[in-house]
Amino acid sequence: MRLSLIPAAAAAVLLASTVSAQAASYAIDPTHTYVTFEIGHFGTSTNRGRFDKKEGSVELDRAAKTGKVEIVVDTSSISTGFAMFNKHLQSAELFDVEKFPTMKFAADKFVFNGDKVAEVTGTLTLLGKTNPLTLKATNFNCYENPMLKREVCGGDFEGTLDRTQYGMNYGIDWGFPKNVHLVVQVEAVKQ
Repeated sequence: MRLSLIPAAAAAVLLASTVSAQAASYAIDPTHTYVTFEIGHFGTSTNRGRFDKKEGSVELDRAAKTGKVEIVVDTSSISTGFAMFNKHLQSAELFDVEKFPTMKFAADKFVFNGDKVAEVTGTLTLLGKTNPLTLKATNFNCYENPMLKREVCGGDFEGTLDRTQYGMNYGIDWGFPKNVHLVVQVEAVKQ
């Protein structure tokens, strides 16, 4: 009778090690990760911009359906395609990059739909203020990168933030919207 327990115990240990082996750390790939924003302009068109410098990490356990993410963005790297607009966005009226050179999204609540990340909830720190932010996945996948010979996971995530919660009030009196649509395209390489 005791001999029959040994294979069962060994199988349980093997299964537990297989499940915990699924937890992995990933480094953000800056060449496939972009943080962009969209905001209405007098109800006529949409202003868009992106931040070109960012770094971060992801911890992902698809078996346990848990994870953590941290992305730090260099706010001075804002790019709209128009140098004067970039300079205005970097000014103290908006991103105040001299005083606040970075913004950070950190999350530790992942919601899964099957084996895919569907939503990430955490906080965004901008202009020295931190508020909750949820980013919903419009796409998520993991694949074996043929060039790197490593697993890469990522997707497209989006959410809306109220910029006035961070003290970014420029243009509110003129009718500029307070809500900003944030889009994060991210890929991270397994370490």
